[in-house]
Amino acid sequence: MRKNKIFEGSETVDETLKNPAGEEQETNLEESVPEDKVEKVIPLEDMTKEELIDRIGATQELADKNYDLYVRSQAEIENVRKRFQKDKQDLAKFANEMIIKQLLPVADNLEKAITHTTDENALDALREGIDLTLKSFLDTLEKNGVERVEALNQPFDPNFHEAVSQAENNAVEPGTVVNELQKGYTLNKRLIRPAMVVVSRKSS
Repeated sequence: MRKNKIFEGSETVDETLKNPAGEEQETNLEESVPEDKVEKVIPLEDMTKEELIDRIGATQELADKNYDLYVRSQAEIENVRKRFQKDKQDLAKFANEMIIKQLLPVADNLEKAITHTTDENALDALREGIDLTLKSFLDTLEKNGVERVEALNQPFDPNFHEAVSQAENNAVEPGTVVNELQKGYTLNKRLIRPAMVVVSRKSS
């Protein structure tokens, strides 16, 4: 804590400066700098030829340094842009890598089913192979957020079903899906293909 000395006549009084809240403040005292240490700025018109040459040299040196920094920064920006572009291309190329790996067993099962058609029980083996392949394929779709749309025996829902025709059927309520011509699917709860269905109506 610094103290100000206030001279009143022959007496010296120490006074501590405080702010309105009662907290102590310190006064900022400028340190005196010897005049010979202060760099004097000479106007250009007052400079000698040698001083002007020195000033131009210093300015050129600073300009070269700044230009070098600019070139380096531009090169770094270009490198970052190229790396980003490469990462973007790699992402586009290999974004489906995981789902492709999961679909490979489907191809394996199809190959096995074709191989088994040479057996005596070719038809049964082929049916079993196709069933196994379909199950494997649907499991892969489900792991990636794909689900079937429930349609058969359900009330017709235009948000998920596409009616292609009507059929007279008094055994069910009118507007019930009585036949599913093509299954519908959702991806992460969003419809990507509606189910194509036949809807019941009362006999006339």
